[in-house]
Amino acid sequence: MDAIKNITNRVSARELAKPYPTSEEMALVYKGALRAPDHAWLRPSSFIEVKNNGLDKLSKIFHDYALSLSDISNEVIEKYKNAPYRAPMIIILVNTYKEHPKVPSIEQKLSTATAAQNIILALNAMKYSSIWRTGKLAFNENIQKALGLKNNQEILGYLYVGTEVGKTKKIPSLDIDDFVSYL
Repeated sequence: MDAIKNITNRVSARELAKPYPTSEEMALVYKGALRAPDHAWLRPSSFIEVKNNGLDKLSKIFHDYALSLSDISNEVIEKYKNAPYRAPMIIILVNTYKEHPKVPSIEQKLSTATAAQNIILALNAMKYSSIWRTGKLAFNENIQKALGLKNNQEILGYLYVGTEVGKTKKIPSLDIDDFVSYL
């Protein structure tokens, strides 16, 4: 797929199903992710790939977290428990902060976010779809600990991955003049 067309036509998928990328395809996707800009070559980005039985493990982690909350409805508990099953594959985006005099935490997070965008674009070029999810299940120390992350690591989101079900949603075209100014 033409790179510019891939970038300018990309949209998040509403619903995802199998098939998901093969191990060989994912190796290429991760190679692309690791080409993200990275000040001082700190390599802050890593990824946890979740599929098959891993979805059950992630569901249990989310469910246990939901049960630990005091003011939560049964409906929300079920929503958290079932969240991993919204796609056949999930890539957990992990940022590992590394102390550096010239590279603050925000720059390292931006590198991991750029790696995530590279993943999204690579998947799209391979005719797979994705959606980047964040929120309480991402920015959460309890879930990070349950996943075995260290104190200097944090989740920046979950990429839900698979093949889009149904029609690609239409999004309005944007006028670049609304977003770009010139000096």
